[in-house]
Amino acid sequence: MRLTHVVRAGVAVAAAVTAALAFPALASAHVTVNPNTAVQGGYTKVTFRVPNERDDASTTKVEIAIPTDKPIASVSLKPVQGWTAATETAKLATPVKTEGGAELTEAVSKITWTADANSAIKPHQFQEFDVSLGPLPQVDQIVFKALQTYSSGEVVRWIDEPAAGAEAEHPAPVLKLSKKTDTAAAAATTSAGPAVNAADSSASSSSSSDGTAIGLGIAGLVLGLAGLIVGVLAYRRSPSPSA
Repeated sequence: MRLTHVVRAGVAVAAAVTAALAFPALASAHVTVNPNTAVQGGYTKVTFRVPNERDDASTTKVEIAIPTDKPIASVSLKPVQGWTAATETAKLATPVKTEGGAELTEAVSKITWTADANSAIKPHQFQEFDVSLGPLPQVDQIVFKALQTYSSGEVVRWIDEPAAGAEAEHPAPVLKLSKKTDTAAAAATTSAGPAVNAADSSASSSSSSDGTAIGLGIAGLVLGLAGLIVGVLAYRRSPSPSA
């Protein structure tokens, strides 16, 4: 076995391992809601993170459906430079009482962000859209079905709801809701305000994601280097061919 063959084999091993480790991160590049947990009855700020998954088209429009079977009385949007935001409302089958005692007969059912000519999400980029929500309903989770429109005319439907034991091909963003455990915790959530809570959680989520990606990359390089060293040692120990 020639040394050049050993080196090539080691490089191939490194490339294969790195690709295998990176695949889960690439496969999970879909529309998400961050943070993905909140408290029932409270207010929170969530961020819808939208990555561009195409190499030849830009994302020009993002639509998020807000369920109205358990309506959210207050839905506020943070402006995004270069994007126009619009909301749609729907009549409620059964009016609900707000915290102030008023009767709510309709609620926001959809949010649409549309990019101007220079602000579309380009390949290998992502954009974040902030929304303040509350009070959150008394349910275990909220599924925000999303549509992502590309400049090519393609529409990707992130609408698959979570199912036990199955990985969805186009999972919808899901916000898990927990019950209030005590009055102090609920008061802290409300007084802290949506911007503070969500900003901290979003930063933590982003940091964790970045750390995972770096760790996977380092692991791939280490394994590849180990394969190369083993190959070189095997080469040195192999008997020399007779003249």
